[in-house]
Amino acid sequence: MNFLKVLNLKKNNFINPKRFAMIKMSQDKLDGAGLIAKSLKEQGVEYMFGVVGIPVIEIALRAQQYGIKYIGMRNEQSASYAASAIGYLTRKPAVALCVSGPGFVHTLAGMANANENAWPLLVVGGSSDLGQESQGAFQEYPQVALGKNFAKYSARPSSLSNVPFFVEKAFRTATYGRPGTAYLDFPAEMITSTIEPDEVACSALCGEAPRPLTSEENLQKVYEALKEAKKPLIIIGKGAAYSQAEKEINKLVESLGIPFLPSPMGKGVVDDDHTLCVSAARSTALKEADLIVLLGSRLNWMLHFGQPPRFAEKVKIIQVDLNAEELGNNTTDCIKIQADLKSFGKQMNDFLDGKKIHIDRQWWDLLAKKVEKNKNVIQSMANDSTLPLNYYAAYAQIKKVLPKNSIIVSEGANTMDTSRSIMNHSEPRHRLDAGSFGTMGVGSGFAIAAALHCRDYHPSKKVICIQGDSAFGFGGMEIETAYRYNLPIIFIIFNNNGIYGGLDTESFAGLKESGDPTINLPPMSLTAGIRYEKFANAFENFKGYFVQTPDEICTALRQALSETSTPSIINIEISPSADRKAQEFPWLTKSKL
Repeated sequence: MNFLKVLNLKKNNFINPKRFAMIKMSQDKLDGAGLIAKSLKEQGVEYMFGVVGIPVIEIALRAQQYGIKYIGMRNEQSASYAASAIGYLTRKPAVALCVSGPGFVHTLAGMANANENAWPLLVVGGSSDLGQESQGAFQEYPQVALGKNFAKYSARPSSLSNVPFFVEKAFRTATYGRPGTAYLDFPAEMITSTIEPDEVACSALCGEAPRPLTSEENLQKVYEALKEAKKPLIIIGKGAAYSQAEKEINKLVESLGIPFLPSPMGKGVVDDDHTLCVSAARSTALKEADLIVLLGSRLNWMLHFGQPPRFAEKVKIIQVDLNAEELGNNTTDCIKIQADLKSFGKQMNDFLDGKKIHIDRQWWDLLAKKVEKNKNVIQSMANDSTLPLNYYAAYAQIKKVLPKNSIIVSEGANTMDTSRSIMNHSEPRHRLDAGSFGTMGVGSGFAIAAALHCRDYHPSKKVICIQGDSAFGFGGMEIETAYRYNLPIIFIIFNNNGIYGGLDTESFAGLKESGDPTINLPPMSLTAGIRYEKFANAFENFKGYFVQTPDEICTALRQALSETSTPSIINIEISPSADRKAQEFPWLTKSKL
């Protein structure tokens, strides 16, 4: 059915007559909403996620009219997380659409998360009428000023005619250099006012972001350092995944024959099951390496700042990163290379053609021994079928059934950390998690973005959203969004009744009934024994599964995988006392700087 006919049929139900009249404006003129949508479409925007309301309803409607896919979310945080995930998966920003005031504030979470992860995101926000500024207008807020703290670029178009210029600049700023967030603010009257087409300023189309190269001198430095090293190690970060450098980095790793570690979202750039992958010996590899090559990875908290005791005291670093300001951070002995990872990989492969380096056999023996030992420890935990199950036992069953090319969104504390060590990936950008900012609440938004991308470009792939019960609570109502848009996401909840760990049903009931629960219940506890799978009962043909045993997990997952247009929920009972494998060091080592 034609877009305007739908509006005509529904106008009395969802939009007031004046605003409807503006949407039906003569095609001889462009309204602000139409110009915004047209400009976004021309820059290549494919998806828009948001929560509509005054004054941005028209933008969403016009976006659909111009062929931009609009996904209405249940919360602006989830919308901004989803849009940022599209940016990571495709190198092109999606749009997060928000209303003024509180809607904008909710969106700040996703803006900050995208900036910290260096993912492109374009946020389009409505704001109160300019003529009412400083008078206490509806949801009046200093959005452009506040946006500057959360975005690379934050601006309000100077006029309706200049909208294409501002959209192009926002798109370019979000994708060029170190990717991040751009925010555009549109006052209500700019959205609904009109302009003659010949009054609109022309603007260029933003091309793909440049891919900087490095110098021949830097390539020689890298080669010399590799030749001198006795215990080299490569760390592959999500920057390499974002750069889509998998072909070049696979060739580089294999030609050098150096052991490698992927970061959580660097997994799959090179197959986790590759013989050179030493993830199972992570602590030993980091502690013993005398040379570490960082490919799109930062020496931040996730890599313990590159400091002892997690790293060797005199370790030498080779750091390749798109962001020049990041080079040499937290290290004094570093070969600093500002380059795109895909470009660098090709250059390095060409430079190394025919050249060889020697790897000390003792280095490999040490790593192989540690890999075997840790794999045995994990396998013994996975084989423990004591009920309620531990994390490893539950993941072992998921791994047994899940297609290897599935996209896994993982969120939670122990739930996420455990999945990193047991769920392997053979393809890049197939794992999404809390990332550099350690953000809880991203899971449902990320999963919806990944499912849409798969629906449009990889329809045979499955998207699995594995969350702890606490993490699920941040965006749980987005299951309705998945249902509304026919996205067959499998939501798996590792339910241990709390944050990190909770209480068993009997202990929880006893403490709750023995006095004031605000005093008696531990801060980490959630209600014990919640049947999350029953959320599915609110929908038609939406299946939920409560599982406790290994066989029940396999059966439920196989059934969920057969769904092609409806999400599923699998609620796995996990022991409240279950924990990760014992770590050699605390997971978050304090910096000594």
